[in-house]
Amino acid sequence: MTVRISRDGPLKGYNPAVVIASASIAVLLIGWAVIYSASAGAALASLNQFVVDRFGAWYLYAMFAFVVFCVAIAAWPATGRLRLGKPGERPEFSNFSWIAMMFGAGIGMGVLTYSTAEPIFHFSTNPDVINGVVETNSADNVRSAMKWSVLHWGFSAWGCYALVGLSLAYCSFNKGLPLSLRSALYPLFGKSLSGPLGHAVDVVAVLATIVGVTITIGYGVAQFSSGLFYITGWDWVMTEAGKPALAAMLALLIVVMAISTASAFSGVEKGIKWLADVNLVLSILLLAFFLIAGPTLFELKTLGVAIWDYVTGFASMATQHFAADGSSQGDALAEWQGAWTIFYWAWWIAFAPFVGMFLARVSRGRTIREYVLGAMLVPTLVCFCWFAFIGGTALELELSGRAGGVILEADLSARLFATLDVMLGNWGLVAMSGLVVVLLITFLVTSAQSGILVIHTISSAGEIGRRKGSHIAGWGLLITAVIGVLLSVGGLDAINAVMTVGALPFSGVMVLMMFALAKTLLRDRTASSP
Repeated sequence: MTVRISRDGPLKGYNPAVVIASASIAVLLIGWAVIYSASAGAALASLNQFVVDRFGAWYLYAMFAFVVFCVAIAAWPATGRLRLGKPGERPEFSNFSWIAMMFGAGIGMGVLTYSTAEPIFHFSTNPDVINGVVETNSADNVRSAMKWSVLHWGFSAWGCYALVGLSLAYCSFNKGLPLSLRSALYPLFGKSLSGPLGHAVDVVAVLATIVGVTITIGYGVAQFSSGLFYITGWDWVMTEAGKPALAAMLALLIVVMAISTASAFSGVEKGIKWLADVNLVLSILLLAFFLIAGPTLFELKTLGVAIWDYVTGFASMATQHFAADGSSQGDALAEWQGAWTIFYWAWWIAFAPFVGMFLARVSRGRTIREYVLGAMLVPTLVCFCWFAFIGGTALELELSGRAGGVILEADLSARLFATLDVMLGNWGLVAMSGLVVVLLITFLVTSAQSGILVIHTISSAGEIGRRKGSHIAGWGLLITAVIGVLLSVGGLDAINAVMTVGALPFSGVMVLMMFALAKTLLRDRTASSP
């Protein structure tokens, strides 16, 4: 398979069809949102609801299938022992750096926000509360709140990433194809991917990456604004309603994206690896603080029970579709699932081209079994620790009465800082909030920088080494514009809607990837047989 790239002009070294189509669609979105700003937010909300109603079940079943498939090929000896790369090739990165990069580029920023925000939200309402099984804001509801929280940060998210990364790595490192999304479908479509079909796959991947990075950076700058408020007390970064101010989010967006775009020139080996190592060290420090300073026994018990409930209930929780039926209970369940589970599944799918390609890039030399265990099990356990230690602390503070509803009433972006405020008071709050803000910046920069490099790689037909400054800067500016315009016309809700809709086409591509990888692995399984 050959992919045509331009030999001269401003797009020299890049696939003009992919670059022009992707950039044009993004620019059209920006133009539409600016010209019709008064109605854009409502239109996006309506479109989002349509996708949730019509394709919610598709998201649930597809994500469950990805997990089952990845576990199956890792467990099967004939495929699990296959190596990503040449026989005997060793991994490029140490296990520490490998795991750090996967977590930082995957959902590190998101878990920093939601490890407190989500358990607190589900402490008030979740499917068990809606069904009358447990009472809202009660000790009996802690178990349910954690169970439904960790559902969204476990195998489903990482299985989604693992599938894309494994498909790309195997087709590129073992089959000699370009490190491009279209290569993952080569076992099904062959050389026809050299033309318009392959261009369409890469365009869908670029657009999904843009919306995936958009939602991550959007929520990141919101939490960044909340952190600055708790540290400095600046009124301009928060509204009177206790939500991040638009002006603050836009200012922080420009700073973060400028740093990310500039650091993208250093590539994976330097910039991202260094930032990922810093992320992991700071994350360990933050978790250690909560484990020591917080209600340790409560946290450890919460962790153990959450793991048990998740493992034993995963299949039913991940596949049960709540459809609106006109009853108050049925509609409430459907609304909850659309706002949480389906929202998350769309987020992870939108993030999958970017994280999957990144996982492929850093996982050369590892066996399929080692890759799946490292990409799914380890990050899942790390996420569970975040929720049990940080979210568990917030739950205990509310249960004991020490928080007095402060954490429950705080904005989603501010709940981690509200928890630290209850625990520490003024001086301790400033110190720990400073650490959180630094960690947040490194996560944001890692995610944005990785996203820019992945888009750049896709648009250059899988050429890892090519880093043309004007194109890196161009993609950075385009992503910044998309985030800024969506925040301006509809806030985080507008970004949510674009992400839910934008992830849908790539979910179909991922299902095709699963069949393509199964086909090529079945054909090659005898290669490693004794």
